[in-house]
This record gives sequence, C-alpha cells and structure tokens, in this order.
Amino acid sequence: MGSGVLAMGLNGCAPTDKSEDKVVVETIQNGTQTFNMCGYAAPKIDTVRVGLIGLGSRGSGAVRRLLQIDNLVVNALSDQHEERVKNAQEVVKAAGLAEAAEYYGNMEEWKKLCERDDIDLVYICTPWAWHTPMAVYAMEQGKHVATEVPAAKTMEECWQLVETSEKTKKHCMILENCCYDFFELMTLNMARQDFFGEIVHVEGAYIHTLLDMLFNKNQYSDMWRLEENKRDGNLYPTHGLGPVCQVLNINRGDRMDYLTSMSSNDFQTAKKAAELAATDDFYKKYAGINYRGNMNTTVVKTNLGKTIMIQHDITSPRPYSRIHLVSGTKGAAQKWPEPARISTEHEWVSDDEMRKLEEEYTPDIVKHIGNIAKEIGGHGGMDFIMDWRMIDCLRNGLPLDMDVYDAAAWSCITPLSIWSVANRSNSIDVPDFTRGAWKQNQPHNMSLEGGATTSVRTRA
Repeated sequence: MGSGVLAMGLNGCAPTDKSEDKVVVETIQNGTQTFNMCGYAAPKIDTVRVGLIGLGSRGSGAVRRLLQIDNLVVNALSDQHEERVKNAQEVVKAAGLAEAAEYYGNMEEWKKLCERDDIDLVYICTPWAWHTPMAVYAMEQGKHVATEVPAAKTMEECWQLVETSEKTKKHCMILENCCYDFFELMTLNMARQDFFGEIVHVEGAYIHTLLDMLFNKNQYSDMWRLEENKRDGNLYPTHGLGPVCQVLNINRGDRMDYLTSMSSNDFQTAKKAAELAATDDFYKKYAGINYRGNMNTTVVKTNLGKTIMIQHDITSPRPYSRIHLVSGTKGAAQKWPEPARISTEHEWVSDDEMRKLEEEYTPDIVKHIGNIAKEIGGHGGMDFIMDWRMIDCLRNGLPLDMDVYDAAAWSCITPLSIWSVANRSNSIDVPDFTRGAWKQNQPHNMSLEGGATTSVRTRA
C-alpha cells in the first residue's frame, strides 16, 4: 500500500537526501488504483443525515448554512468543548428539527459520531491535524466525508485519504469554498467554452494579514494555528490553487508534474512573539522559535507544460488577495486584490463589455442558487453554494465536483513545498494520486443536469 511505503519518506519533515525521497514518490506512482473515485456516483440519498465535528467559527457557521437546505437533517454534533455543542444544538432546535446527539468532553468522542448508523455525511471543521484521521475513520465506518482545508498535512496522509476512499467507495470532498466564488465559477465556465484559448499559466494565492490572530490566545487557546507556522512552506495552498486546478483540468486530462518552492525570511512572526513574551508570560514558550517566512512562492509545472504559481503570506500588511489569474492564448482573467477583470488584448475590457461577459458566461449554478446564497451568506455566498451543491449531488447520485484526488493533490503542496524550501528550492515530483487515471478522467463542469432538485427551507 502507498501509505506504508511513504512513511519512510516525505512525512511533513525536510529530509536531506533528495534523491531518496524522489524514489519513494515514484514508487508510489507506480502502484495500482483500487477503484477510480473520479466521476464516481454513489447511490442516491433522499434525505442526507449529517454529523458535524468541530463547532468553532467554521463549524458553527456550517451548522447554520446546512440547516437552510431541505432534505437534510443534522443528527449528531461533536466538539471538545461542551459549550460549542450546546450552542449548535440551539441552532438545530431553532430550525424545527429534532435534537441532535451530542458528543463532547474528550478527544475521542468524535469517533462515536462516526460510528452511528444514522449518519450519511461527516462534516469536519477541526484544526488541521485532525482532518485526515477523522476523515479516514469516518470512511471506514461507511460515511461520506467533507473536510475543511487542507485535507491532509503530510504525504502519508494524502495517500491514506486516497486509499481509504477507493477501498470504501465513499466520497472524500475537500471543502474548498473558493471554487464556488462567483468570479471563479464564471472563469471556469469561460475556460470550458474556450474563451481563453489554450490555458498557458495560472496563479492563485492566500495573502491575508493574520498576524494578530495567530497570537490571539482567546481564539486559539491551544495556539494550534501559530504552532503550524513552525513549518516553512506553503501551509495553506488550496484557496488559490483549487479554482485554477479546475480550470487546468488537473487530474482530468492533465496533472501536476513537479514543483519548486522558495520562502522569504521571517521578518514579523518571531519579532511579534518576542514582543508579547516581554509583557505576558503566556507567550514565553513561543519566543526564540524559527517560524515560516513571510512570503512563500511555489511554482508547479504540469504534464502538458502549463505553469502554476501559488503564494502564501499571512503576516505582511497587504490587502487580502487570492490573485486568481488565468492566462491563455486568446485571453486572460484576474481578480484580487483589484476587482474582477477580463482581457482579450493588452488592456482590460470596458465596464460595459464586462457586464456583457458576465451575462453570457455566468454559469447555471450561480443563476440557480446565487442570489439565495448571497442572502444566506458565508464569504459572500460561496460557502452556501458549496454546501448546497454537495448535498444536491449526494441526493441525486451525482459525482461530486471535488474528489479525493483533488483533496490529496491540492493538499500535498504543503509537504512538498516544505521539502523544496529546506533543500534550496530544488524541484521535487508531485505524485500522481490517480495512478494514471488522469489520462482518461473527464473534466467536470459543475453541470446541473440530473440535479438541482434540492430546495432551500422557507425562512422567516
């Protein structure tokens, strides 16, 4: 099995023998796919029974959004903290549904939720280190899984997700909400209709000033988010990467081949830790530590010769940006930090032309649910579009827009970039998690054909 071999190699650390690790990656790629989950349509589920693990800021928001979807019930809630479970329970009851089972109090209670026979989908919103263990266990208990980003932290975990999903034939969807933002959906539709011609280069990023949040002991009592930043690489690649991978048909006609990664030095995080430690003993254990650099830039070459640039910076004082750039032989698109823009020459189109393009290329999913999603909210509505679409696919027995190969491929950028940064930005292969099936897998265009039967509950 792949994960057993990979435990000797790239496991979130930065080994010094580059050639040895490339051999490990190549060995995995030569394995045999157990079952192709790309395009897989699981049996229909008329009423989707959901159990949620992790009820902090993301999890509590997910409860509220999911309860807006008809033909869905929340049957179980789990969090380490009792108060969070009780608060979520009140939301469930306010929606007029039966009380959900409650699991809290220790770090193993979530397993009981996964073991219930009245759960179809386990929705995971915990700290990153728990995503893979919980997803794997849930699939082994016969449940579909939706997990927050990143889906995995190490190469071994990426392969565990792939192998478990294939073995159990259970969906493992990464909850990459940015794939459902309105401009990203429109540019995907434009790419599908050849507006950009041959896609040559794409860019994505997560540039977001979060320095104060990293040190907020009230928000992160165990400081897990700061602890993650002891690793130097792109720790959070999927917001920018997911949408452009869909544009490039990654895992569905093309694949990421190899990458190289470079980080700047850290000019702020260690300094902030030292300043806080000088006045608050709580922070002393976080001072004198080497943290990840301010900016990480990772560049990927695909099998078909396309290039992807991914950036990550959460400490520099810059405007929020996911970049989202698509560049082809006939046109280009870009958003973040500037407003959305389209070009077919050396200048951006006029506002009037932009409105015409939006009218022509806004996809059916946005026309169908976009206005309701904006009302319900969640990052401007993209969170709700993601949730609604996943439930609608499960109810209608349709393939999910993002499968386990996407979860693994997008998440593996973190351990591979860590390795490259630690090895003077040398290149390293990106594993083929589909084990060759990417050559036959068909692009997914989020068509509503066969679906769009799931309604939204009447709201006061």
